[in-house]
Amino acid sequence: RYQIHTGLQHSIIRPTQPNCLPLDNVTLPQKLKEVGYSTHMVGKWHLGFYRRECMPTQRGFDTFFGSLLGSGDYYTHFKCDGPGICGYDLYENDNAAWDHDNGIYSTQMYTQKVQQILASHNPRKPIFLYIAYQAVHSPLQAPGKYFEHYRSINNINRRRYAAMLACLDEAINNVTLALKKYGYYENSIIVYSSDNGGQPMAGGSNWPLRGSKGTYWEGGIRAVGFVHSPLLKNKGSVCKELVHITDWFPTLITLAEGQIDEDIQLDGYDIWETISEGRRSPRVDILHNIDPIYTKAKNGSWAAGYGIWNTAIQSAIRVNHWKLLTGNPGYSDWVPPQAFSNAGPNRWHNERVSWSAGKTVWLFNITADPYERVDLSARYPDVVKQLLRRLSQFNKTAVPVRYPPKDPRSNPKLNGGVWGPWFKEDEKKKKSDKNKGVNKQKKNKNKKKAN
Repeated sequence: RYQIHTGLQHSIIRPTQPNCLPLDNVTLPQKLKEVGYSTHMVGKWHLGFYRRECMPTQRGFDTFFGSLLGSGDYYTHFKCDGPGICGYDLYENDNAAWDHDNGIYSTQMYTQKVQQILASHNPRKPIFLYIAYQAVHSPLQAPGKYFEHYRSINNINRRRYAAMLACLDEAINNVTLALKKYGYYENSIIVYSSDNGGQPMAGGSNWPLRGSKGTYWEGGIRAVGFVHSPLLKNKGSVCKELVHITDWFPTLITLAEGQIDEDIQLDGYDIWETISEGRRSPRVDILHNIDPIYTKAKNGSWAAGYGIWNTAIQSAIRVNHWKLLTGNPGYSDWVPPQAFSNAGPNRWHNERVSWSAGKTVWLFNITADPYERVDLSARYPDVVKQLLRRLSQFNKTAVPVRYPPKDPRSNPKLNGGVWGPWFKEDEKKKKSDKNKGVNKQKKNKNKKKAN
């Protein structure tokens, strides 16, 4: 589902927020369990943990080994979310994994865990393994030996980033070797994907794309990925069709011969034939997002949106070759790779874009201009109107944003020094629920008698 259909369309889930992926959202591992899959997760969760029901083991995974937060130290698995709000964040299933706290770099530690899972499972039985490596994400840390090949990179952040990526490449190779060693490979599908564009301030590079992580420019939302499998019909091909992260859910469930309930409103499509056989994608559009809370664009208005859409609201949509952005688009420069300079952002050879014109609507032909250099909104007002109408249609189906304030009970100090579920239902509420249950039972008995 798109973010607007989960309530998670604004920012991310913060460690101290009582928030998680809504419990009525069925997950991919839950659907795969229905058809006999063992389901395992290794790595970063970041879908909320304020109550037990939000934990990975309650959302479809038989086992979980990894972190609950969005980031943390790669060696100590420690994370602070402000002065005095610090805690340990490494879990095995539902408990803090203190016994694994051996100072092992997380990329390597997660790979070891994956190897153990594969070694102990029967390869003739179906398995779904979700590995969400921490790398490459701040803080920029890597074991010393991976720096050797990158001494020529002057920029220290870029050098660290390269070292982290080299370690990640090795990890992917080791997982693939384990699949071969234990007899899974011939019947496996490996999906590798990034989650968003890079952060140029922290060693990343999206060049020649525009913008960075956290923006709706292509540099923020166009991520690389590949699918590798002996089961692919067309190997070694490049897919340039529209594919969105919501497509994995129906694609993988269908491949696993699972059932997709007809009453779930899905935004994803089964794209297996697109990937495997090079067919056209069933997709014609992608709603990148509509964020009604993000800082409003000062010059935005209904008038600028032809009375169809308030262009102060941050949003982006793709329909066929066209992409439309409205509102405050976020950091929008083109930043060349920072390989040869230690100079700060103010010294970068980047291309500053002045917002003095007060624009709040942009239109690009992404197929012809993936770098978003030529704004066509003035030239094609009819296309702008068409895409604004589509945005407006999507917005009618949006659910309210879930972005609750901090809860002081989340402080790890109150939880044995560990980040973990802290939310307890009020005793009063529990009692009233109990009474409701008793009353319901009485009513049901009466109903039976009446029947």
